[in-house]
Amino acid sequence: MINRRTLLGAVAVIGMAFASAAPSLAQDAPQKLRFSAVFSEQDIRADMMKQLEEDVSAMADLELYYGGNLFKQTTEIIAIQRGNLEMGNVSPQDIATQVPAFSILTSAYLFRDAEHLNEFFKSDAGAEMKALAEDQLGIHILGPTYFGTRQVGLRIDKKINTPEDMAGVKLRMPGGDAWQFLGRALGANPTPMAYAEVYTGLQTGAIDGQDNPLPNVENMKFYEVMDQIALTSHLVGYDLLVISQDAWDSFTDEQRAEFEAAADKAIAWSTEQHLKREGELASFFEEQGLDIYTPDVDAFRAHAQEMYLNSDLSKDWPEGMLDRINAL
Repeated sequence: MINRRTLLGAVAVIGMAFASAAPSLAQDAPQKLRFSAVFSEQDIRADMMKQLEEDVSAMADLELYYGGNLFKQTTEIIAIQRGNLEMGNVSPQDIATQVPAFSILTSAYLFRDAEHLNEFFKSDAGAEMKALAEDQLGIHILGPTYFGTRQVGLRIDKKINTPEDMAGVKLRMPGGDAWQFLGRALGANPTPMAYAEVYTGLQTGAIDGQDNPLPNVENMKFYEVMDQIALTSHLVGYDLLVISQDAWDSFTDEQRAEFEAAADKAIAWSTEQHLKREGELASFFEEQGLDIYTPDVDAFRAHAQEMYLNSDLSKDWPEGMLDRINAL
């Protein structure tokens, strides 16, 4: 026979069971991760992120924001540090703003190609540089997102062959010392401008040119307001896919391994697609009426490397790191 006391006791036991189960249920719920990037939704990397979103859906609920609509270029790391953002695709130049030693990874003609880039980040030297940034910024670096080799696109009639020919050319570069120095290392007059404003800047003549990999030139339709592309190949373009350390630490060891594997898979796919598209675009731009040519790359390389080695930037580079990168 069930009396009132027995019934109340049973209810209490059931309530305690639900209470003890509640934290477990909450822990099992996918964690919301806001992701911000400056690239457009038409970018190959947007498809990369959609793949990652699907592959980690059991542990994370990714909210994907493109085109700098959530946070503008250069502000993503600060947003992560303030707890306003969990994931971002950030430039190494932005990391170098807070971690000067990282500027070595932004220097012209450092990485030979996408394979060299990936080999570095998987090496002991790459692990040391990642740890340097992670420890100081409160982020975890998932990997480098290659988006093509940067070339100089211009709206002027003058043909460019050497860095001396770039004198006086208003070349759009993102804000920040590392980006501006890169523009000067090419011989140009670097002009800071937001990525989303470049098309109008070229159209109105506020800038004479921009430097981006060919897939970006296609995605943003810069070719519509340019006359030529000089294949300087001055920088292997990449950003870094990062997640806040707090969000990363909230995962179990097993979840972190699964997340890392999913990121590696998505990044590898994106790299393959970018390399394929780069090989196709030179012909496409020529069909659009642009003059595509290769200048004296050796002259550009010598000029840029000399400027970097003689600059204050190189004083912050870890001793021996340049030789370790070159030896890979």
